[in-house]
Amino acid sequence: MYGNHFKSKLLLKYALSYILMFLIPLSFVTMFIYENAVNSLRTEIEQSNVNQLNQVKMTIDDRMSELQEIASKISYDEHLTPYMVRHPYYGLEAISTLASYKANSSILEDLFLYFHNDTIIYSYRGLSDLNVAFGKIYQYENWSKDDVLRDLNESKQPLIRPVENVTVNSRKEPLLTLLVPIKPNDPFPNGTVVYLMSEAKLTGVMDTILNDFSGSSYIFSETGEVLTTNNRGVDLPPEVLTTLSSLKPGIHSMDLAGEQHSVVSVKSDHNNWTYVTTMPSYQFFSKVAHIQTLILMVFCIAVLSGIIAAMILAKRQYHPIRDLIEFAKLRGNGNNTDISKTRNEWDWIKQTIQDYSTTIDSQEPFVRNQCLLLLLKHGKPDDPEIEQMITNAGLEFPHGQGLYFSVILAWDEMIDNEENRQVRYHLQEMLGEFEFPDLNAHIYGVEFSTTDQFALMVSLPAEDNDNVQERVEQVIEAIKVIAVDNFQLIPYIGVGTVYNDLAGLNQSFIEAATAMENRMMGSSGRVTYFEHLSEITSSTAETFWIPKKSMLKLEQSLKQGNEAVADQTISSIINVIKEASLPISLLRCICFDLLNSLLRTASELGVNEVFRDISSYTSFESLEELEIKLTSMTSYICQQVERNTESEQPSLIDNIVAYVDLQFADYTLSLEHVALKYSVSISYLSRSFKEKIGCNFSQYIWHRRMDEVIRLLINTNAPLQEIIESVGYLDVPNFIRKFKKETGYTPGQYRKLHALESSAPQEKE
Repeated sequence: MYGNHFKSKLLLKYALSYILMFLIPLSFVTMFIYENAVNSLRTEIEQSNVNQLNQVKMTIDDRMSELQEIASKISYDEHLTPYMVRHPYYGLEAISTLASYKANSSILEDLFLYFHNDTIIYSYRGLSDLNVAFGKIYQYENWSKDDVLRDLNESKQPLIRPVENVTVNSRKEPLLTLLVPIKPNDPFPNGTVVYLMSEAKLTGVMDTILNDFSGSSYIFSETGEVLTTNNRGVDLPPEVLTTLSSLKPGIHSMDLAGEQHSVVSVKSDHNNWTYVTTMPSYQFFSKVAHIQTLILMVFCIAVLSGIIAAMILAKRQYHPIRDLIEFAKLRGNGNNTDISKTRNEWDWIKQTIQDYSTTIDSQEPFVRNQCLLLLLKHGKPDDPEIEQMITNAGLEFPHGQGLYFSVILAWDEMIDNEENRQVRYHLQEMLGEFEFPDLNAHIYGVEFSTTDQFALMVSLPAEDNDNVQERVEQVIEAIKVIAVDNFQLIPYIGVGTVYNDLAGLNQSFIEAATAMENRMMGSSGRVTYFEHLSEITSSTAETFWIPKKSMLKLEQSLKQGNEAVADQTISSIINVIKEASLPISLLRCICFDLLNSLLRTASELGVNEVFRDISSYTSFESLEELEIKLTSMTSYICQQVERNTESEQPSLIDNIVAYVDLQFADYTLSLEHVALKYSVSISYLSRSFKEKIGCNFSQYIWHRRMDEVIRLLINTNAPLQEIIESVGYLDVPNFIRKFKKETGYTPGQYRKLHALESSAPQEKE
């Protein structure tokens, strides 16, 4: 069975649904954790960049402040006045003073002091001609001698030049140049201090920002010029740099040169310089590669575990469905729809339930008739399952709140012809299940073995027990009206006593049969009530006799073979005799009259064996002893009546068996079909068939078909499917499965085996 699990679409759907149920949330959670880890790292790195940029800004601001302070000191230093620097003696002291100022700043490569309109410029190394200093010693790529002279003489505010390559003694160095007029903040400065700074020393403090990341660091002037760059990646075009210089302080995500970057910007309040770092965003993901690997491993393990758990859960959920299917197949006698022809097992179960429902609906009248026959003959049984069937058939009011009685319909035998038989059939069909809404009466009818008689069970709600007889008469009158209005046929009607429990329905049935048998002859349509039978008794006022209706009921129960009703009737008659307090002589006459009634009925029924022990029945010393003997006699009589009734049926079963032997290849052949054809109930046919043949109807048909298939396999070369279909079996795969289960071989193997066996004797000959 488990091998077939993997062929099941439903099991696959269950497994996929469970896998999706945990895989989708797991995927979202995994993505969330991964994205959160990346974002956390990105935020951490970006915040670190902000902090480091602020440190760089503060460091450079401090250095620029130092340079401003040095320029201020130089402007007020008495050793560095125009007179002192030009003096032959004090000039040396001025040079020494400049050297000390230069030594106070670690980022300075050189320091110059220039006084306006002078051709000499002073440094810590001495003095030199302006043209020599900026024409030969320091040769700028983009700062000509004329520009140098103009800027030195005309600058009134500090001037910073971007880093550019400067040739120093035939060696190019990237230098940053700062011009600070002196005195600072003086509208009419008389000189300029020139600072030369190495780019490496200035950008060295920015190297720690990028660490192991690729990217770039920039310092922009107040006007947006790039003062210095520390680049570890692709050079950005000027327009992009212009955009970066105008960014507001903070963290930005930008597309630079076709690639997503994380950009951090801070701005100095001291000199309005802007400090910017750019990093490609993909590096954040590479930094969490170990986390990515760990998450992927955990995800794969969770997926594998989830798939295993999903398969286990799917099999657990599927197992009851599979059991239900196997149970339905076993109960279905091979006539179930092939699962492969349906979308999945649920559709197969739905189709099977619909088929069963159709079968149940078609058999509901038969079930109701069998329950009704059971109630009429034996009363309500003490069996919960049968009680439930009776309730489901609608034969009993809920909670026992009902009144029940039996009615028997019979017709005039003098007008028995085909037309009247058709009319009676339609009337019986109508009264098989009928309702009088105005009277709250439900009627269920069934034909029983007595020729041309139809039994009805009438149920009324237990509303008004004072007018029960009136309600009964209204129902009987309504039945007569139906017969007259629809069929112009008035039957004889026998009515039993009303009981408040279904257990008394068999009593009412015997009473109705008694009333019918003792109906007053006259015009067609005479209704006879069992309760009114006392009106036709011939007893006198001076003499006690057993009630006529009790005697008639006893005789009828014996004729019906109903031992339970017969025993109850005898018991009630004995009680009546006891209460009468009769003289001994009359009492014995009454007792012998009762005994004589039983013997007469036995003789009429052909049960003559009771006369062999008649002496034992006539000798009794008390009414209790008489009751025991009479009960024993009724038991024997009823048993004989049952046997006689059953012995009349073998010829019917023989005819049915012969019919089945001829028609077993008809795929429409069924128990219901045969029961309908021979006008017997399904349960009676099933029971009688099994008692006669030794197996049930379905098994008998199966064996007949098996025998025919085996015969055709051995004696013909017809195709297997043709053989199976020729015996009335349309589900070939199911037949093969059952054939193998019974014989141990498939039909094909069976044919080959017997072909070899038949060829072996020929070879010996």
